[in-house]
Amino acid sequence: MTQPAPTPAPNLAQIARAVTVPTRSGVTLSVRQAFAEDEHALAVFFDAVLPEDRRFRFLAAAGHLDHDRLAPMTHVDHWRTESFLAFDQATGELVASAVLACDAEMETGEVAISVRGDYRGRGVGWGMLNLVAAEGERRGLTRVIAIEDRANHAAIELEKDCGFVAHGVEGDPHIVMLEKTLR
Repeated sequence: MTQPAPTPAPNLAQIARAVTVPTRSGVTLSVRQAFAEDEHALAVFFDAVLPEDRRFRFLAAAGHLDHDRLAPMTHVDHWRTESFLAFDQATGELVASAVLACDAEMETGEVAISVRGDYRGRGVGWGMLNLVAAEGERRGLTRVIAIEDRANHAAIELEKDCGFVAHGVEGDPHIVMLEKTLR
């Protein structure tokens, strides 16, 4: 009995919904959903994120990220949780990662964004934050939040510039929650 030919692996560029995001510095991003097949690329990307930014992103010291840290960003349901990868259109390099994790009621989504060290200060974080907030609104969320270490002044200022309002977190003076109402 002959076996059917194996199904070829999907071409992620063809199945992922990609959008173009221009930045204020002239970098044009191609942003798409992340998939399990992106785990290695995401590991390499996080190695190029500044150590302090990795600490801020994970709210703990984080060196090279292993499968356990990467799986929640690559094995998502693409509705309640979405993971985005941003590529510089000019070079094809992965330069940013963003996650939108929604609560069970689909009312609140938490945002987490990381930008490669050499792309900081070029509008990539701004573009990704606005894209993720718009995606939260498209999904019917009433608000998006970001949890930040109070020492992460760059992220807090960026989020405030994008319309987020800062609130203290009861019981933890080192953390601030920033919230943006969507509707």
